[in-house]
Amino acid sequence: MAFDIEMIKKVYATFGSRVDAARKLVGRPLTLSEKILYAHLWDGDPKKVFSRGTDYVDFAPDRVAMQDATAQMALLQFMQAGRPQVAVPSTVHCDHLITAKLGAAIDLPNAKKESSEVFDFLSSVSNKYGIGFWKPGAGIIHQVVLENYAFPGGMMIGTDSHTVNAGGLGMVAIGVGGADACDVMAGLPWELKFPKLIGVKLTGKLSGWTAAKDIILKVAGILTVKGGTGAIVEYFGDGAVNLSCTGKGTICNMGAEIGATTSTFGYDESMERYLRATNRADVADAANTVKDYLTGDPEVYANPEQYFDQIVEINLDELEPYLNGPFTPDLATPISKMKVEAEKNGWPLKVEWGLIGSCTNSSYEDLSRAASIAQQAVDKGLITKSSFGINPGSEQVRYTANRDGFLKTFEDLNATIFTNACGPCIGMWDRVGSEKSEKNTIVHSFNRNFAKRADGNPNTFAFVASPEMVAAIAISGTLGFNPLTDTLTNNKGEEVKLDPPTGLELPPKGFDVEDAGFQAPATDGSHVDVIVSPTSKRLQLLDPFAAWEGTDLKGLRLLIKAKGKCTTDHISMAGPWLKFRGHLDNISNNMLIGAVNFYNDQTDTVKNSITGEYGPVPATQRAYKAAGIDTIVVGDENYGEGSSREHAAMEPRHLGVRAVLVKSFARIHETNLKKQGMLGLTFCDKGDYDKILEDDVIDIVGLTTFAPDVPLTLVLHHADGSKEEFEVNHTYNEPQIEWFKAGGALNIIRKEAAKEVKG
Repeated sequence: MAFDIEMIKKVYATFGSRVDAARKLVGRPLTLSEKILYAHLWDGDPKKVFSRGTDYVDFAPDRVAMQDATAQMALLQFMQAGRPQVAVPSTVHCDHLITAKLGAAIDLPNAKKESSEVFDFLSSVSNKYGIGFWKPGAGIIHQVVLENYAFPGGMMIGTDSHTVNAGGLGMVAIGVGGADACDVMAGLPWELKFPKLIGVKLTGKLSGWTAAKDIILKVAGILTVKGGTGAIVEYFGDGAVNLSCTGKGTICNMGAEIGATTSTFGYDESMERYLRATNRADVADAANTVKDYLTGDPEVYANPEQYFDQIVEINLDELEPYLNGPFTPDLATPISKMKVEAEKNGWPLKVEWGLIGSCTNSSYEDLSRAASIAQQAVDKGLITKSSFGINPGSEQVRYTANRDGFLKTFEDLNATIFTNACGPCIGMWDRVGSEKSEKNTIVHSFNRNFAKRADGNPNTFAFVASPEMVAAIAISGTLGFNPLTDTLTNNKGEEVKLDPPTGLELPPKGFDVEDAGFQAPATDGSHVDVIVSPTSKRLQLLDPFAAWEGTDLKGLRLLIKAKGKCTTDHISMAGPWLKFRGHLDNISNNMLIGAVNFYNDQTDTVKNSITGEYGPVPATQRAYKAAGIDTIVVGDENYGEGSSREHAAMEPRHLGVRAVLVKSFARIHETNLKKQGMLGLTFCDKGDYDKILEDDVIDIVGLTTFAPDVPLTLVLHHADGSKEEFEVNHTYNEPQIEWFKAGGALNIIRKEAAKEVKG
C-alpha cells in the first residue's frame, strides 16, 4: 500500500467537482496546470478567476518534502512555530551531506560519523513532529519521492529547487524556501503568484541515441535560464505520451534550470505502469477514477496557442543528442557540432571524468541505458579513457540494478559506485587534484554546471548530457566524440562503433530492496526531546529577526555591487559549507564570497567604507554590523538563480543587510528574501544600475507608506557631494508587507501560536 493513501483519496474525492467549478467560472477548457491549481485553493471551491502573473493566491499543498541540508533550517524554524505536529504529510531525506570520494562502502560510514549530530537532530525532530525520515544512503530526495510519494494531480512543495521532478508523475511540485515549508507544516496557506503557462508540444518518438534528457537540454537552449520564470511548463502531445515516467521526471527536474515555477505532464499509461511497478496499485486505481481530470482538456491540446502564454514545439523524430555547457545549463550544443564548438571556444577536449546520477538521471531506466553502452565497451574490447562515477538514485534502484548486473558492468570498466546520494552534483565531491585549479573537462548527467559547483575548481568545464551519452564520451575520453558517427580503437587495434543504447523502462523482475532506509515517526512525539547543544558548530537555535523600526532606511552603505550571474551558489556556496546549514552564524561566513565585485572584477573582496581597505565580503559586513551600519546589496539579472537555499536570504539578513536591489530576481530567492523580512527591490530603469557608485551612501524612502504597487525611492549620496534619486519597484502585497514590518513571516507565526496558547 502507498504512503498516505487516504490523503490521496481525499484529494481525488473533490478534484473533479473543483475542476468543473473552475471550468465553469473561467468559461473555457482548462490546462492540466490550471486544474491542479484550482483544485488546491486554500478556500476550497474556486470563487474567482485568477490573473496569470499578477494575482497572489493561497494554496493548500498536499505534502512537504525536505532534504537534509535545507531541512535543518526549515525544522529549526518549525520548532519555533508552536505546533505539536505537522499539519500535512512531510518527509526528510538525508542525501546532501555525503561526500563522494572512494565509493559508497567507505564514503557512507564516513558521512554518518562526520554528520552524526545533524542526522541525529533530523531523526529526532522528525520523530517528534510526525515526519517521515529517510536515512543516509536511502537515496536522493527526488527519486525517493517519485518512487513513494508523488501522485497525479497532487500539489507538493519541497525545500529544494528540483522538487519539480515530481511533475514526471503529473504533480504540480514546487521548490520553496524553508519558511514556506514551515508555513505549510504549521497548517497555514501557502502563497504563490498565479503562474503563467508555457506549453511544450512534443511530437514523434525518441530513438537511437536521443533520450528524454535531450528534450530538456533543447528546451533550455530555447528558453534560457530565465525564460520560464513565473511560469509552469506543461508538456503534451503524442511525443509526451511516448515517454517513460522517469523520462518525464528528468525533463521536469531540469525545468528548474530555466527558472520555471514547475513543469508537469498529464496522467497517462506510463505513469500508471510506474505506480504499479513501485507498489502503488492503490494510487493508480484511485487516479483512474478521475483520469479525465488529470490531464489538460482535449480542446487545449488541439489549439494550444489559445490557452498558453507561449508555445514551444519539438519533433522528437528530428531531435539529436545535446551537450549543454560549460558554466551554464542553457548553452545547448548538438553532439554533431560539439567538436567544432569546443575547438573554436578553447574548451578542453580531453574528458577527465564521466559522472552518472543525481536527482535528474539516476533511475533504473537511466542506469540500464548507460549500462548497455558500458557492456558494449566490455564486449568490444574498449578501455574507458576517463574516470567513471555512478550515483544510484535510491537504495531500491541500487539494489535492483545490482541484482540485474548493471553495477557489475560499470565496475568492469573501473567505475566507482558512489553512495545513493547527490555527491558531485552539489559539490560534495572530494576530487583528487581539484585544489590545483587546472583547466579540465568533465561530462555528467546532472542538472547544473555553474563554475566551481561540482569540485570547487573554477576551471572545470562541466557539460550536461544524458547518462548514455556520458558513458559513451567517458569511454572515448574526448568531448568531441560523436557516437552516432565516430569509431573507437579497441585493445586489438580494431576500429569499432558503439551501437545505440538499449534500456528497460522498468525492471522485468520488478523492483526489490532489503532495507529502503525509511524510519516512521513516533505515533505520539510529545515525549521526544530534541536537543541542540549551545556549543555546537553544526546546529544553532534561531533567534527572531528584529522588526522594522518604522522609518525609512537611511545611511545605507553598499556592501557589494554584483556583476553578471549571481546564483544562490554565489551567494551561499554548497560543497564543504553544507556542514553549517544548521548553524546560521557559521554558514554566514560564506555570504556572497562567489559574487563578482563590479568595481574590481574579483570575488570575495569589497571595499570597507569605514577603513577604505578591501577585504572579504562576510568580514566586511560583520564590521558594518558591529559599527551599527546597515547595508544594501546590488545585483544584476536573474539574481538568486539556481538552488532554493534560503540561506542565501537568511545570511544577509542575519549579518545586517537590509535590502537587495537587482535588475531582476529568480522567483524562489525573491520569496525567500520577503519571508525573512528583507527588502527585495528591482530597478524601474535597469540603466540605473550604472548610477550606483562604490562609495555611495544610500537612502530608501517611502517605507512609512509602504503599499502594494507603489514604487519606493532610492536616493544616492555620492562621495563628491552630488545626489541622485530614482524609483525602484517591488512586488510586495499586503501580507508580505506585514512580513517586512514584523521582521519576518516566522515572527507572525510565533505571535499567532502564542495567542493560541493563551486562548
